[in-house]
Amino acid sequence: MHSVLVTGGSRGIGRATALLAAAKGWSVAVNYVGNAGAAEDVVTEITAAGGKAAAVRGDVADEADVVAIYDAAERELGPLTGVVANAGIVAPSRPLVEIGLDRMRRIFEVNTIGAYLTAREAARRLAKSRGGPGGSIVLVSSMAARLGSPFEYVDYAGSKAAVDTLTIGLAKEMGGEGVRVNAVRPGLIETEIHASGGQPDRARRLGVGSPLGRAGRAEEVAEAILWLLGDASSYVTGGFIDVSGGR
Repeated sequence: MHSVLVTGGSRGIGRATALLAAAKGWSVAVNYVGNAGAAEDVVTEITAAGGKAAAVRGDVADEADVVAIYDAAERELGPLTGVVANAGIVAPSRPLVEIGLDRMRRIFEVNTIGAYLTAREAARRLAKSRGGPGGSIVLVSSMAARLGSPFEYVDYAGSKAAVDTLTIGLAKEMGGEGVRVNAVRPGLIETEIHASGGQPDRARRLGVGSPLGRAGRAEEVAEAILWLLGDASSYVTGGFIDVSGGR
């Protein structure tokens, strides 16, 4: 039985990933930071369908919390063989000239430091030279890393560009440890994150301008993540899948 930790697993892409992983036979640790009810709802849905899941609280931007997240996940599910570093935040649309330092710090603390801490702890626990089972790490980046998100989220875009670099470098470090490291870059996906940035209709409004003419769904991103997690992608590491409708 494979076990996977999904950070930010209570809503949006994380929730869709947790549900699809469970449907494919994975035991799932659903990480959350504030919304315990949403995380428990995911766990309930998984267990009602015959799967195994546990909710684990913790802030990925806090080093002690990250260690505690992994400890709790392994206590509930046994050794992990997969990690999806999905937790991330966005802020209201602003050009860079209007963005303050406090906002920048928080964006980079969660999206960049959080991803690095999550990936580092995964590397420590999955590496075969450290007694781990090997496995797969999937980082959730964003098309913003390539497009820059001008006049909206240049700070968010930069935080995700660092995740792209992490994917490339860590894949090279972990190749000999039996651990693959890849990333997905979602585009305009209909999730709650847009509302947190003050534009709940953003994905639907802008998605019509993509080559496929619509916004994406969280379930479509989850499919790419699960392919990278599983054995079907056994010769893929340091790679990226853009789930963006062609943007």
